[in-house]
Amino acid sequence: MSLFPPTIETERLVFKRLSSDTVDLQKLFHICSADPAINQITRYMPWDPHQTLHETQEFVEWCESGWDNCDQAAYVIRPADGEDGAGQIAGITRLECEWERQSAMFELWLRKRFWGRGYSSERAAVLMGLAFERLDLDLIHVNHEDGNERSKMAIRKYVKAHGGQYDGLLKNWGPRDRKVVDAHRYTVTQRQYREATT
Repeated sequence: MSLFPPTIETERLVFKRLSSDTVDLQKLFHICSADPAINQITRYMPWDPHQTLHETQEFVEWCESGWDNCDQAAYVIRPADGEDGAGQIAGITRLECEWERQSAMFELWLRKRFWGRGYSSERAAVLMGLAFERLDLDLIHVNHEDGNERSKMAIRKYVKAHGGQYDGLLKNWGPRDRKVVDAHRYTVTQRQYREATT
């Protein structure tokens, strides 16, 4: 049995393990390199639009390796039947395990045509269930780069809904485009999650 479930389904979304078996590499490359608004999508992400098919392949292989080593669960997100764009790649999410800290970090990007549907909150509920109910971790954390107002609104909403809180501004958190950027951190503990969802 895999540590992470290969498929998770909600009422509106289908999450499948991101691998060369579950995604067409050419399609993913096109999305990650030339999808409408890709520069807007990646503006606050730790990656730039892909320049080559090889870059996309390396990303998929990195996700596969992380899965096999139980370091991360990376999923391709698709709208379920009945949703606009059903079956198409809406985005990718990751749960990165920090076993020595009994914690996990969330990451997500969505194609612009799928913004504004509440998919971020729905995905967060899925990953919290995975982190707390299946993996029995103590805490999840999520960060967004200072200035990313769209992510700020989405994260505040789902963190509050699950009993969590804003922890503060992390100065000089990471490099981005030859400069160092600040990030905002939010956390939810397993106890907060259970109190909010029972």
